[in-house]
Amino acid sequence: MMKQPSQLEFGSIVGERYRIVRTLGSGGMSRVFMAEDLKLPGKQWAVKESVAGPQVMKLVRTEAEMLISLSHPRLPRIVDFFEHPPSGAVYLVMDYIEGITLEAYMKGYQGYIPQEQIVPFALQVLDVLDYLHTRQPPVIYRDLKPTNIMLTPEMEFILIDFGIARSYKAELDQDTVKLGTVGFAAPEQYGAGQTDARSDLYSLGALLLYLCTGGKYSEWTAGVEGYIRGELPRHLIPVIRKLLRQHPEERFQSAGEVIGELRRSADFQPAQQGISVNDASMDYAGTRVVAVLGVSAGSGATHTAITVSHYLARRSRSVALVELHSTAKAFARLQEVVEGTSVGQSSSSRRFEVDGVHYWRQTSRADVISLLGGSYRFIVLDLGSGQDNERLEEFLRADYPLVVGSGAEWRVQDIAGLARSLQRHPQHKWNYCLPLATSEAVRRLRKELDHDKVFALPFHSDPFERDDEMDQVLDELFRGVIPDTRRRRFAFLKRRR
Repeated sequence: MMKQPSQLEFGSIVGERYRIVRTLGSGGMSRVFMAEDLKLPGKQWAVKESVAGPQVMKLVRTEAEMLISLSHPRLPRIVDFFEHPPSGAVYLVMDYIEGITLEAYMKGYQGYIPQEQIVPFALQVLDVLDYLHTRQPPVIYRDLKPTNIMLTPEMEFILIDFGIARSYKAELDQDTVKLGTVGFAAPEQYGAGQTDARSDLYSLGALLLYLCTGGKYSEWTAGVEGYIRGELPRHLIPVIRKLLRQHPEERFQSAGEVIGELRRSADFQPAQQGISVNDASMDYAGTRVVAVLGVSAGSGATHTAITVSHYLARRSRSVALVELHSTAKAFARLQEVVEGTSVGQSSSSRRFEVDGVHYWRQTSRADVISLLGGSYRFIVLDLGSGQDNERLEEFLRADYPLVVGSGAEWRVQDIAGLARSLQRHPQHKWNYCLPLATSEAVRRLRKELDHDKVFALPFHSDPFERDDEMDQVLDELFRGVIPDTRRRRFAFLKRRR
Protein backbone atom coordinates (compact mmCIF):
# COMPACT_ATOMS: atom_id res chain seq x y z
CA MET A 1 0.00 0.00 0.00
CA MET A 2 1.00 3.61 -0.59
CA LYS A 3 2.61 4.92 2.60
CA GLN A 4 1.54 8.54 2.26
CA PRO A 5 -2.18 9.45 2.50
CA SER A 6 -3.82 10.26 -0.80
CA GLN A 7 -4.95 13.79 -1.60
CA LEU A 8 -7.74 12.40 -3.78
CA GLU A 9 -11.12 10.80 -3.16
CA PHE A 10 -14.24 10.04 -5.16
CA GLY A 11 -15.35 13.22 -6.95
CA SER A 12 -12.03 15.07 -6.55
CA ILE A 13 -11.02 17.09 -9.60
CA VAL A 14 -7.40 17.07 -10.73
CA GLY A 15 -6.01 19.79 -12.97
CA GLU A 16 -9.45 21.34 -13.32
CA ARG A 17 -10.29 18.60 -15.82
CA TYR A 18 -10.13 15.04 -14.45
CA ARG A 19 -12.78 13.83 -11.97
CA ILE A 20 -11.78 10.82 -9.85
CA VAL A 21 -14.17 7.87 -10.24
CA ARG A 22 -12.52 5.03 -8.33
CA THR A 23 -9.22 3.54 -7.21
CA LEU A 24 -7.54 1.13 -9.60
CA GLY A 25 -4.57 0.06 -7.50
CA SER A 26 -1.77 1.16 -5.22
CA GLY A 27 1.86 0.39 -4.44
CA GLY A 28 4.58 1.54 -2.09
CA MET A 29 5.21 4.80 -3.94
CA SER A 30 1.97 5.64 -5.71
CA ARG A 31 -1.77 5.12 -6.17
CA VAL A 32 -3.66 4.90 -9.48
CA PHE A 33 -7.20 6.14 -10.04
CA MET A 34 -9.69 6.02 -12.85
CA ALA A 35 -10.84 9.51 -13.85
CA GLU A 36 -13.40 10.88 -16.29
CA ASP A 37 -12.52 13.75 -18.62
CA LEU A 38 -14.73 16.81 -18.03
CA LYS A 39 -13.79 18.29 -21.41
CA LEU A 40 -14.30 15.06 -23.38
CA PRO A 41 -17.49 13.44 -22.04
CA GLY A 42 -17.25 9.64 -21.92
CA LYS A 43 -13.45 9.60 -22.06
CA GLN A 44 -11.67 7.85 -19.19
CA TRP A 45 -8.06 8.19 -18.06
CA ALA A 46 -5.75 6.67 -15.46
CA VAL A 47 -4.33 9.17 -12.98
CA LYS A 48 -1.22 8.13 -11.07
CA GLU A 49 -0.62 10.03 -7.85
CA SER A 50 2.70 10.02 -5.98
CA VAL A 51 3.05 11.73 -2.62
CA ALA A 52 6.46 11.62 -0.95
CA GLY A 53 9.73 13.41 -0.52
CA PRO A 54 11.92 15.13 -3.12
CA GLN A 55 13.68 11.92 -4.20
CA VAL A 56 10.38 10.26 -5.18
CA MET A 57 9.29 13.45 -6.93
CA LYS A 58 12.46 13.26 -8.99
CA LEU A 59 11.67 9.67 -9.98
CA VAL A 60 8.14 10.60 -11.05
CA ARG A 61 9.36 13.54 -13.12
CA THR A 62 11.88 11.23 -14.76
CA GLU A 63 9.12 8.70 -15.48
CA ALA A 64 6.93 11.41 -17.01
CA GLU A 65 9.71 12.73 -19.23
CA MET A 66 10.55 9.20 -20.33
CA LEU A 67 6.96 8.25 -21.15
CA ILE A 68 6.35 11.47 -23.03
CA SER A 69 9.29 10.63 -25.27
CA LEU A 70 8.13 7.07 -26.00
CA SER A 71 5.59 5.91 -28.55
CA HIS A 72 4.69 2.23 -28.74
CA PRO A 73 1.31 0.42 -28.82
CA ARG A 74 2.30 -1.69 -25.80
CA LEU A 75 3.13 1.29 -23.62
CA PRO A 76 0.64 3.66 -21.95
CA ARG A 77 0.40 7.07 -23.64
CA ILE A 78 0.91 9.93 -21.21
CA VAL A 79 -1.36 12.91 -21.88
CA ASP A 80 -0.81 15.22 -18.92
CA PHE A 81 1.65 15.85 -16.09
CA PHE A 82 1.52 18.37 -13.27
CA GLU A 83 2.55 18.91 -9.67
CA HIS A 84 0.74 20.16 -6.61
CA PRO A 85 3.49 21.72 -4.41
CA PRO A 86 1.30 22.43 -1.33
CA SER A 87 0.55 18.73 -0.88
CA GLY A 88 3.77 17.39 -2.35
CA ALA A 89 1.78 15.39 -4.89
CA VAL A 90 2.70 14.74 -8.49
CA TYR A 91 0.18 13.50 -11.05
CA LEU A 92 0.55 11.60 -14.30
CA VAL A 93 -2.49 11.32 -16.56
CA MET A 94 -2.28 8.45 -19.03
CA ASP A 95 -4.34 6.07 -21.12
CA TYR A 96 -6.81 3.99 -19.14
CA ILE A 97 -6.21 0.41 -20.18
CA GLU A 98 -9.28 -1.78 -19.97
CA GLY A 99 -8.48 -5.24 -18.72
CA ILE A 100 -6.81 -6.97 -15.78
CA THR A 101 -3.25 -7.54 -14.70
CA LEU A 102 -1.54 -10.74 -15.73
CA GLU A 103 -1.37 -11.70 -12.06
CA ALA A 104 -5.16 -11.36 -11.72
CA TYR A 105 -5.65 -13.36 -14.90
CA MET A 106 -3.45 -16.15 -13.57
CA LYS A 107 -5.37 -16.25 -10.30
CA GLY A 108 -8.65 -16.39 -12.19
CA TYR A 109 -7.47 -19.40 -14.16
CA GLN A 110 -5.93 -21.17 -11.15
CA GLY A 111 -2.42 -20.42 -12.39
CA TYR A 112 -3.16 -21.62 -15.92
CA ILE A 113 -2.62 -19.70 -19.12
CA PRO A 114 -3.35 -21.63 -22.35
CA GLN A 115 -0.12 -23.07 -23.75
CA GLU A 116 -0.81 -21.69 -27.24
CA GLN A 117 -0.76 -18.15 -25.80
CA ILE A 118 2.64 -18.33 -24.11
CA VAL A 119 4.92 -17.86 -27.13
CA PRO A 120 2.75 -15.05 -28.60
CA PHE A 121 2.81 -13.45 -25.15
CA ALA A 122 6.60 -13.68 -25.01
CA LEU A 123 6.89 -12.15 -28.47
CA GLN A 124 4.62 -9.25 -27.47
CA VAL A 125 6.75 -8.49 -24.42
CA LEU A 126 9.94 -8.83 -26.47
CA ASP A 127 8.54 -6.44 -29.04
CA VAL A 128 8.23 -3.63 -26.50
CA LEU A 129 11.52 -4.53 -24.79
CA ASP A 130 13.29 -4.36 -28.15
CA TYR A 131 11.78 -0.92 -28.68
CA LEU A 132 12.91 0.31 -25.26
CA HIS A 133 16.38 -1.18 -25.47
CA THR A 134 17.10 0.35 -28.89
CA ARG A 135 16.31 3.92 -27.77
CA GLN A 136 19.22 6.34 -27.42
CA PRO A 137 20.04 6.06 -24.62
CA PRO A 138 18.53 2.60 -24.04
CA VAL A 139 15.63 2.45 -21.58
CA ILE A 140 15.82 -0.41 -19.07
CA TYR A 141 12.44 -1.32 -17.58
CA ARG A 142 13.81 -3.18 -14.50
CA ASP A 143 10.47 -4.35 -13.03
CA LEU A 144 8.94 -6.87 -15.42
CA LYS A 145 6.45 -8.92 -13.37
CA PRO A 146 2.81 -10.11 -13.56
CA THR A 147 1.40 -7.08 -11.73
CA ASN A 148 3.02 -4.68 -14.20
CA ILE A 149 1.49 -6.26 -17.29
CA MET A 150 -2.08 -5.50 -18.31
CA LEU A 151 -4.04 -8.01 -20.36
CA THR A 152 -6.73 -6.46 -22.56
CA PRO A 153 -9.96 -8.24 -23.60
CA GLU A 154 -8.29 -8.82 -27.00
CA MET A 155 -5.46 -10.71 -25.24
CA GLU A 156 -3.00 -7.89 -25.92
CA PHE A 157 -0.29 -7.22 -23.33
CA ILE A 158 0.68 -3.72 -22.25
CA LEU A 159 3.48 -2.74 -19.87
CA ILE A 160 2.52 -0.34 -17.10
CA ASP A 161 4.32 1.43 -14.23
CA PHE A 162 7.68 2.84 -15.27
CA GLY A 163 8.47 3.90 -11.71
CA ILE A 164 11.95 2.31 -11.58
CA ALA A 165 12.92 2.31 -15.25
CA ARG A 166 16.21 4.02 -16.07
CA SER A 167 18.34 5.07 -19.00
CA TYR A 168 21.47 3.00 -19.46
CA LYS A 169 24.69 4.94 -18.83
CA ALA A 170 27.71 3.23 -20.31
CA GLU A 171 30.16 4.92 -17.94
CA LEU A 172 28.61 3.42 -14.78
CA ASP A 173 29.82 0.19 -13.19
CA GLN A 174 26.64 -0.40 -11.23
CA ASP A 175 23.28 1.16 -10.44
CA THR A 176 23.04 3.81 -7.78
CA VAL A 177 19.55 2.59 -6.81
CA LYS A 178 18.86 -1.13 -6.33
CA LEU A 179 15.20 -1.73 -7.14
CA GLY A 180 13.14 -4.58 -8.49
CA THR A 181 10.85 -7.36 -7.36
CA VAL A 182 12.41 -10.36 -5.65
CA GLY A 183 12.01 -13.46 -7.79
CA PHE A 184 11.77 -11.50 -11.04
CA ALA A 185 14.72 -9.08 -10.82
CA ALA A 186 18.13 -10.04 -12.22
CA PRO A 187 21.03 -10.66 -9.79
CA GLU A 188 22.79 -7.47 -10.90
CA GLN A 189 19.86 -5.42 -9.62
CA TYR A 190 21.05 -6.23 -6.09
CA GLY A 191 24.49 -4.67 -6.37
CA ALA A 192 26.31 -7.09 -8.67
CA GLY A 193 26.59 -4.54 -11.49
CA GLN A 194 24.75 -2.06 -13.64
CA THR A 195 21.46 -3.17 -15.12
CA ASP A 196 21.19 -3.25 -18.89
CA ALA A 197 19.00 -4.88 -21.55
CA ARG A 198 20.07 -8.34 -20.36
CA SER A 199 18.57 -7.59 -16.94
CA ASP A 200 15.14 -7.18 -18.51
CA LEU A 201 15.69 -10.42 -20.43
CA TYR A 202 16.39 -12.24 -17.16
CA SER A 203 13.07 -10.91 -15.84
CA LEU A 204 11.35 -12.16 -18.99
CA GLY A 205 12.78 -15.61 -18.33
CA ALA A 206 11.48 -15.45 -14.74
CA LEU A 207 8.07 -14.38 -16.02
CA LEU A 208 7.91 -17.22 -18.57
CA LEU A 209 8.96 -19.77 -15.94
CA TYR A 210 6.24 -18.37 -13.67
CA LEU A 211 3.67 -18.98 -16.42
CA CYS A 212 5.03 -22.43 -17.29
CA THR A 213 4.84 -23.63 -13.68
CA GLY A 214 1.39 -22.25 -12.93
CA GLY A 215 2.77 -19.41 -10.83
CA LYS A 216 4.85 -21.65 -8.57
CA TYR A 217 8.39 -20.70 -9.67
CA SER A 218 10.16 -17.68 -11.15
CA GLU A 219 13.72 -18.88 -10.45
CA TRP A 220 15.38 -22.02 -11.80
CA THR A 221 15.98 -24.06 -8.66
CA ALA A 222 16.39 -27.76 -7.94
CA GLY A 223 13.23 -29.68 -8.76
CA VAL A 224 11.59 -26.99 -10.87
CA GLU A 225 11.53 -29.36 -13.87
CA GLY A 226 8.81 -31.43 -12.23
CA TYR A 227 6.45 -28.44 -12.14
CA ILE A 228 6.76 -27.40 -15.79
CA ARG A 229 3.57 -28.22 -17.63
CA GLY A 230 4.03 -31.18 -19.94
CA GLU A 231 2.04 -29.84 -22.91
CA LEU A 232 4.11 -26.68 -23.37
CA PRO A 233 6.09 -26.06 -26.57
CA ARG A 234 9.35 -27.95 -26.10
CA HIS A 235 11.57 -25.23 -27.56
CA LEU A 236 10.61 -22.84 -24.74
CA ILE A 237 12.63 -24.70 -22.10
CA PRO A 238 16.17 -23.99 -23.37
CA VAL A 239 15.17 -20.39 -24.13
CA ILE A 240 14.00 -19.90 -20.54
CA ARG A 241 17.13 -21.54 -19.15
CA LYS A 242 19.39 -19.24 -21.13
CA LEU A 243 17.38 -16.15 -20.14
CA LEU A 244 17.83 -17.11 -16.47
CA ARG A 245 21.60 -17.49 -16.47
CA GLN A 246 23.18 -15.76 -13.46
CA HIS A 247 25.84 -13.94 -15.46
CA PRO A 248 24.60 -11.46 -18.09
CA GLU A 249 27.21 -12.52 -20.64
CA GLU A 250 25.76 -16.06 -20.60
CA ARG A 251 22.22 -14.90 -21.45
CA PHE A 252 20.78 -13.78 -24.75
CA GLN A 253 22.33 -10.42 -25.49
CA SER A 254 19.32 -8.64 -26.99
CA ALA A 255 15.56 -8.90 -27.28
CA GLY A 256 15.98 -9.27 -31.04
CA GLU A 257 18.12 -12.35 -30.48
CA VAL A 258 15.39 -13.98 -28.36
CA ILE A 259 12.73 -13.09 -30.94
CA GLY A 260 14.81 -14.75 -33.64
CA GLU A 261 15.30 -17.90 -31.57
CA LEU A 262 11.62 -18.24 -30.66
CA ARG A 263 10.51 -17.77 -34.25
CA ARG A 264 13.17 -20.10 -35.60
CA SER A 265 12.27 -22.78 -33.07
CA ALA A 266 8.52 -22.49 -33.53
CA ASP A 267 8.77 -22.65 -37.31
CA PHE A 268 11.58 -25.20 -37.40
CA GLN A 269 11.51 -26.99 -40.71
CA PRO A 270 14.24 -28.68 -42.75
CA ALA A 271 15.66 -26.41 -45.40
CA GLN A 272 14.47 -26.97 -48.94
CA GLN A 273 16.48 -29.30 -51.09
CA GLY A 274 19.53 -27.64 -52.57
CA ILE A 275 19.80 -24.90 -49.94
CA SER A 276 23.08 -25.14 -48.07
CA VAL A 277 23.33 -24.50 -44.35
CA ASN A 278 26.46 -22.91 -42.96
CA ASP A 279 27.89 -23.14 -39.47
CA ALA A 280 26.29 -19.88 -38.41
CA SER A 281 22.82 -21.33 -38.92
CA MET A 282 23.64 -23.95 -36.31
CA ASP A 283 24.42 -21.42 -33.57
CA TYR A 284 20.97 -21.59 -32.02
CA ALA A 285 20.48 -21.21 -28.30
CA GLY A 286 18.39 -24.28 -27.77
CA THR A 287 18.52 -28.01 -28.24
CA ARG A 288 16.80 -29.85 -31.08
CA VAL A 289 14.83 -32.96 -30.13
CA VAL A 290 14.63 -36.03 -32.37
CA ALA A 291 12.00 -38.52 -31.18
CA VAL A 292 12.10 -42.12 -32.47
CA LEU A 293 8.86 -44.08 -32.09
CA GLY A 294 8.43 -47.70 -33.11
CA VAL A 295 5.13 -48.74 -34.64
CA SER A 296 5.32 -52.11 -32.92
CA ALA A 297 7.68 -54.19 -30.79
CA GLY A 298 10.71 -55.36 -32.76
CA SER A 299 10.36 -52.70 -35.47
CA GLY A 300 13.88 -51.38 -34.76
CA ALA A 301 13.25 -48.14 -32.85
CA THR A 302 16.22 -48.51 -30.47
CA HIS A 303 18.58 -49.64 -33.24
CA THR A 304 17.51 -46.63 -35.34
CA ALA A 305 17.83 -44.23 -32.39
CA ILE A 306 21.40 -45.38 -31.76
CA THR A 307 22.27 -45.11 -35.45
CA VAL A 308 20.83 -41.59 -35.67
CA SER A 309 22.58 -40.46 -32.48
CA HIS A 310 26.05 -41.51 -33.64
CA TYR A 311 25.41 -40.04 -37.09
CA LEU A 312 24.50 -36.67 -35.48
CA ALA A 313 27.49 -36.88 -33.13
CA ARG A 314 29.86 -37.31 -36.06
CA ARG A 315 28.29 -34.29 -37.77
CA SER A 316 27.65 -31.85 -34.94
CA ARG A 317 28.82 -33.24 -31.55
CA SER A 318 26.99 -32.66 -28.23
CA VAL A 319 24.39 -35.42 -28.57
CA ALA A 320 22.39 -37.16 -25.84
CA LEU A 321 20.46 -40.38 -26.42
CA VAL A 322 17.64 -40.77 -23.92
CA GLU A 323 15.77 -43.97 -23.11
CA LEU A 324 12.39 -42.53 -22.19
CA HIS A 325 10.97 -45.55 -20.41
CA SER A 326 11.45 -46.26 -16.72
CA THR A 327 11.32 -50.07 -17.15
CA ALA A 328 13.26 -50.50 -20.40
CA LYS A 329 16.30 -52.81 -20.25
CA ALA A 330 18.20 -52.16 -23.49
CA PHE A 331 20.42 -49.34 -22.23
CA ALA A 332 21.12 -51.15 -18.95
CA ARG A 333 22.49 -54.13 -20.88
CA LEU A 334 24.53 -51.82 -23.08
CA GLN A 335 25.95 -50.04 -20.03
CA GLU A 336 27.05 -53.37 -18.57
CA VAL A 337 28.98 -54.11 -21.77
CA VAL A 338 30.55 -50.65 -21.93
CA GLU A 339 31.60 -50.66 -18.27
CA GLY A 340 32.50 -54.34 -18.13
CA THR A 341 30.19 -55.17 -15.21
CA SER A 342 28.31 -58.39 -14.58
CA VAL A 343 24.79 -58.95 -15.82
CA GLY A 344 22.34 -57.12 -13.59
CA GLN A 345 25.10 -55.00 -12.01
CA SER A 346 24.68 -51.71 -13.88
CA SER A 347 26.24 -48.59 -12.38
CA SER A 348 24.16 -46.38 -10.12
CA SER A 349 24.79 -43.59 -12.63
CA ARG A 350 22.19 -43.57 -15.38
CA ARG A 351 24.55 -41.79 -17.77
CA PHE A 352 27.34 -43.43 -19.73
CA GLU A 353 29.17 -42.57 -22.92
CA VAL A 354 29.87 -44.38 -26.18
CA ASP A 355 31.98 -42.65 -28.85
CA GLY A 356 30.96 -39.16 -27.76
CA VAL A 357 27.24 -39.87 -27.37
CA HIS A 358 25.87 -39.51 -23.84
CA TYR A 359 23.42 -42.33 -23.10
CA TRP A 360 20.76 -41.77 -20.45
CA ARG A 361 18.96 -44.93 -19.40
CA GLN A 362 15.45 -45.22 -17.94
CA THR A 363 14.81 -41.49 -18.02
CA SER A 364 11.73 -39.54 -16.92
CA ARG A 365 10.12 -36.51 -18.56
CA ALA A 366 11.45 -34.25 -15.79
CA ASP A 367 14.98 -35.43 -16.64
CA VAL A 368 14.41 -34.60 -20.30
CA ILE A 369 13.32 -31.06 -19.39
CA SER A 370 16.50 -30.67 -17.35
CA LEU A 371 18.67 -31.90 -20.24
CA LEU A 372 17.02 -29.40 -22.57
CA GLY A 373 18.54 -26.60 -20.54
CA GLY A 374 22.05 -27.98 -20.95
CA SER A 375 24.61 -27.77 -23.72
CA TYR A 376 23.40 -30.57 -26.01
CA ARG A 377 22.86 -29.67 -29.62
CA PHE A 378 20.63 -32.68 -30.20
CA ILE A 379 18.67 -34.92 -27.86
CA VAL A 380 17.47 -38.18 -29.40
CA LEU A 381 14.55 -39.79 -27.55
CA ASP A 382 14.22 -43.55 -27.82
CA LEU A 383 10.50 -43.96 -27.18
CA GLY A 384 10.40 -47.66 -27.97
CA SER A 385 7.08 -48.95 -29.28
CA GLY A 386 4.97 -47.73 -26.36
CA GLN A 387 2.30 -45.17 -27.10
CA ASP A 388 1.31 -44.12 -23.59
CA ASN A 389 0.34 -40.47 -23.15
CA GLU A 390 3.72 -39.28 -21.90
CA ARG A 391 5.77 -40.77 -24.73
CA LEU A 392 3.22 -39.84 -27.36
CA GLU A 393 3.28 -36.23 -26.19
CA GLU A 394 7.08 -36.18 -26.46
CA PHE A 395 6.85 -37.58 -29.98
CA LEU A 396 4.26 -35.05 -31.11
CA ARG A 397 6.23 -32.16 -29.61
CA ALA A 398 9.64 -33.12 -30.99
CA ASP A 399 11.38 -30.95 -33.57
CA TYR A 400 12.07 -34.02 -35.67
CA PRO A 401 9.67 -36.98 -35.11
CA LEU A 402 10.75 -40.31 -36.64
CA VAL A 403 8.34 -43.25 -37.02
CA VAL A 404 10.06 -46.62 -37.43
CA GLY A 405 8.07 -49.49 -38.90
CA SER A 406 8.83 -52.83 -40.46
CA GLY A 407 9.93 -52.78 -44.06
CA ALA A 408 8.28 -56.13 -44.78
CA GLU A 409 5.57 -55.83 -47.43
CA TRP A 410 2.91 -57.31 -45.17
CA ARG A 411 3.76 -54.94 -42.26
CA VAL A 412 4.00 -51.60 -44.05
CA GLN A 413 0.32 -50.96 -43.41
CA ASP A 414 1.11 -50.73 -39.68
CA ILE A 415 2.59 -47.28 -40.30
CA ALA A 416 -0.44 -46.12 -42.27
CA GLY A 417 -2.61 -47.33 -39.40
CA LEU A 418 -0.61 -45.29 -36.87
CA ALA A 419 -0.90 -42.18 -39.03
CA ARG A 420 -4.67 -42.63 -39.29
CA SER A 421 -5.05 -43.15 -35.56
CA LEU A 422 -3.28 -39.84 -34.91
CA GLN A 423 -4.74 -37.90 -37.83
CA ARG A 424 -6.08 -35.19 -35.50
CA HIS A 425 -2.46 -34.17 -34.87
CA PRO A 426 -0.33 -32.24 -37.43
CA GLN A 427 1.94 -34.68 -39.25
CA HIS A 428 3.85 -32.44 -41.66
CA LYS A 429 7.08 -32.82 -39.61
CA TRP A 430 6.90 -36.61 -39.36
CA ASN A 431 9.54 -38.79 -40.99
CA TYR A 432 8.98 -42.49 -41.70
CA CYS A 433 11.85 -45.00 -41.61
CA LEU A 434 11.46 -48.54 -42.97
CA PRO A 435 14.42 -50.82 -42.23
CA LEU A 436 15.20 -53.11 -45.19
CA ALA A 437 12.19 -51.91 -47.18
CA THR A 438 12.06 -52.20 -50.97
CA SER A 439 11.80 -49.12 -53.15
CA GLU A 440 8.30 -50.24 -54.17
CA ALA A 441 7.18 -50.36 -50.51
CA VAL A 442 8.51 -46.83 -49.99
CA ARG A 443 6.78 -45.57 -53.14
CA ARG A 444 3.42 -47.04 -52.14
CA LEU A 445 3.58 -45.66 -48.60
CA ARG A 446 4.53 -42.20 -49.85
CA LYS A 447 1.51 -42.26 -52.11
CA GLU A 448 -0.86 -43.55 -49.43
CA LEU A 449 0.32 -41.03 -46.83
CA ASP A 450 0.72 -38.24 -49.38
CA HIS A 451 4.04 -37.59 -47.69
CA ASP A 452 7.50 -37.60 -49.27
CA LYS A 453 9.54 -38.09 -46.10
CA VAL A 454 9.50 -41.89 -46.23
CA PHE A 455 12.90 -43.59 -46.24
CA ALA A 456 14.14 -47.14 -46.62
CA LEU A 457 16.97 -47.86 -44.18
CA PRO A 458 19.67 -50.21 -45.52
CA PHE A 459 21.07 -53.17 -43.63
CA HIS A 460 23.34 -51.82 -40.88
CA SER A 461 24.50 -54.46 -38.43
CA ASP A 462 26.47 -52.15 -36.13
CA PRO A 463 24.59 -48.92 -35.29
CA PHE A 464 27.67 -47.47 -33.53
CA GLU A 465 29.81 -47.53 -36.67
CA ARG A 466 29.73 -45.33 -39.73
CA ASP A 467 28.25 -46.83 -42.88
CA ASP A 468 28.34 -44.96 -46.21
CA GLU A 469 25.00 -46.25 -47.45
CA MET A 470 23.24 -45.43 -44.16
CA ASP A 471 24.86 -41.99 -44.04
CA GLN A 472 23.50 -41.20 -47.50
CA VAL A 473 19.96 -41.91 -46.29
CA LEU A 474 20.41 -39.91 -43.09
CA ASP A 475 21.97 -37.03 -45.05
CA GLU A 476 18.73 -36.87 -47.01
CA LEU A 477 16.55 -37.30 -43.92
CA PHE A 478 18.32 -34.48 -42.05
CA ARG A 479 18.93 -32.27 -45.07
CA GLY A 480 19.13 -28.64 -43.98
CA VAL A 481 19.29 -29.51 -40.28
CA ILE A 482 23.04 -30.01 -40.01
CA PRO A 483 25.85 -28.72 -42.25
CA ASP A 484 27.34 -31.01 -44.87
CA THR A 485 30.83 -31.31 -43.40
CA ARG A 486 32.05 -33.67 -46.08
CA ARG A 487 31.36 -31.11 -48.79
CA ARG A 488 33.45 -28.51 -46.97
CA ARG A 489 36.35 -30.93 -46.53
CA PHE A 490 36.32 -31.60 -50.26
CA ALA A 491 36.35 -27.89 -51.04
CA PHE A 492 39.25 -27.37 -48.63
CA LEU A 493 41.32 -30.06 -50.28
CA LYS A 494 40.52 -28.67 -53.70
CA ARG A 495 41.78 -25.21 -52.70
CA ARG A 496 45.10 -26.62 -51.52
CA ARG A 497 45.94 -28.15 -54.88
